[in-house]
Amino acid sequence: MTKYARAKTLGGLKASGYQPLTVREEMRRNLIAMIREGRTVFPGIIGYDETVIPQVENAIISGQDIIFLGERGQAKSRIMRLMINLLDEEVPYVKGCEINCQPLAPICKRCRDKLAKEGDSLEIDWLPRSERYGEKLATPDITVADLIGDIDPIKVAEGRYLSDELTIHYGLIPRTNRGIFCINELPDLSEKLQVSLFNLMEEGDIQIRGYRVRLPLDILLVASANPEDYTSRGRIITPLKDRYGAQIRTHYPTTIEDEIAIVEQERRHFHNGDIEEYVPQYMKEIIAEITQLARKSPEINQRSGVSVRVSIANYETVLSNAIRRAVILGEKLAVPRISDLPYIMSSTCGKIELEGFEDAREEKTIDQLMKRAVLTTFNRYYRSYNFDDVVSRFNEGFSFEVSDMMGADKYLRQAKAVGGMMQAAKVVAESERPEVMAAAVEFILEGLHLSRKLNKEQVKGKAIYK
Repeated sequence: MTKYARAKTLGGLKASGYQPLTVREEMRRNLIAMIREGRTVFPGIIGYDETVIPQVENAIISGQDIIFLGERGQAKSRIMRLMINLLDEEVPYVKGCEINCQPLAPICKRCRDKLAKEGDSLEIDWLPRSERYGEKLATPDITVADLIGDIDPIKVAEGRYLSDELTIHYGLIPRTNRGIFCINELPDLSEKLQVSLFNLMEEGDIQIRGYRVRLPLDILLVASANPEDYTSRGRIITPLKDRYGAQIRTHYPTTIEDEIAIVEQERRHFHNGDIEEYVPQYMKEIIAEITQLARKSPEINQRSGVSVRVSIANYETVLSNAIRRAVILGEKLAVPRISDLPYIMSSTCGKIELEGFEDAREEKTIDQLMKRAVLTTFNRYYRSYNFDDVVSRFNEGFSFEVSDMMGADKYLRQAKAVGGMMQAAKVVAESERPEVMAAAVEFILEGLHLSRKLNKEQVKGKAIYK
């Protein structure tokens, strides 16, 4: 919160003792204060505390423009948008100014003329931090007029000369003066626009239709790019790369725990009426493990990345099928099971790219990832567990039928006929409610099958373990 009174005129602003700061000075001061007070600088950003966040803080303290390099779904845009919290709650500007001129030292001709004419009676207004942030997704069709500005033909028609600065219609970047401007996918800008940017960043001037305007904008420029494009072989000009003070590499979650934390934070929440929902920890781990394995798979194009959105969408999908099951069967608790996993084909296929062009391999690749994820998670919980009693029951000819639309009570009736099964389920079941225990039993059955201790046969939408 600004400590100065909300003056209405330049004279009142001077009397309040206001001392202007540049955007970089302002952000630097506020960041240092937040660090000193132990406050979270970038709330909701998970897994970057020891890697990305310190680099961002160093860049801001250094007053550097920043380029974030990373594949899709690595929170680049979110970090950029959270930088707005480092700005003051509001700052004064010349009332009505298109580019938010600082009242004590305006930079546009209109405000300079007004200051010369009105002096301390110059009207000012206060600009909230929410209006000091600009963002643009770079596309090849963006023009210099969009970002920098152009001659306004209406103003020329009114009688002004082309060389008159007042004929300019300012673009997005000048209109974010005294704020933060972010460009997503920077290499997608044309070379002409990239030249306009580095000239603006270094010399502080812009050129519009052959008319050069000295416009010392006060802006922190932040951008994002895919690492593959941000190289000498990519679509970025070297002088622009040189002008970004900090090049910060983002990354995907390095641990299952971070992946799960992001999923639980970002997934959609709905009210389900009288149906409760519960996702067992091992199911969360399986969902996260699928994504983590996909990021290492040679079958999947790693240059395009495997976003956390895969985990989020898959989590939502298995939970949705569990809710659908609860509605159909009249159960009061929706708990995802292993038999719900095949439904993630729809939420995964559109988010990964295979190496090569064989679409038929996509479902097979995802199925293999699911099996590996289930086995890895099963071994995490049951590596040293003795299943001799359970396996011996199946060796005697017992079979166990499961289905994504089978009621929990039928699971438990079958499980109680297998010595040691209910006890084994309690290792991962956090309650003894039938729906929770049924999901745990199915997890054990699939884990034993993938461990080659049980056979599995698919029959008309059902699976039979024997």
